[in-house]
Amino acid sequence: MTFYIGVTTNLSKRLNEHYDEIASKFTKKYNVKDLIYFETFSDIEQAIKREKQLKNWHKEWKLNLIKTVNPTLKILDY
Repeated sequence: MTFYIGVTTNLSKRLNEHYDEIASKFTKKYNVKDLIYFETFSDIEQAIKREKQLKNWHKEWKLNLIKTVNPTLKILDY
């Protein structure tokens, strides 16, 4: 299982870009397109800080975080 972590000001637009394979070389390379977790922030600086933090986490930590709100890893609509 591969996770993509990113920051955007328009989640639905960004998801469409991922599905159309125009948003990220990483998501295209690893075929990562399904949303299973997201966080919202009112301050972009805080969002970027959180993104950097999560990118340094071990995969198991990320999976445990996701499962706190999405225990079955259901694909989310946005």
